[in-house]
Amino acid sequence: MRQNHKDRLTILSHSVLNDLRTYFKEWKPKHYLFEGAKGKQYTSTSILKIIKNAAKKGGIKKNITPHMLRHSFATHLLENGTDLRYIQVLLGHSSTRTTEVYTQVAINNIKMIKSPIELLNLD
Repeated sequence: MRQNHKDRLTILSHSVLNDLRTYFKEWKPKHYLFEGAKGKQYTSTSILKIIKNAAKKGGIKKNITPHMLRHSFATHLLENGTDLRYIQVLLGHSSTRTTEVYTQVAINNIKMIKSPIELLNLD
């Protein structure tokens, strides 16, 4: 789905690619990879319902939105050492300032890291 008329790039794991191939062979979509009713594009409301249903099935009580998944994706990439400029490209941000929001989340997590010296019990 194109948001704001921008193409979005993403990464795809081999296991997900294999699942998508299986899905494609079984469902044989015509125009969209994931087609809604009568082969139409899913609406944003339908996508929201799918995500909320998946969260409920997973026992997640927090109110989950598609945009939260996007934030989580970016935050996990940053926490795993992905360069901010690459995250910017993946998210389709034209400015690094927009992407820099995720550095604050990572900094908050960094504050919780304990020094290995603290773990030595030198008391």
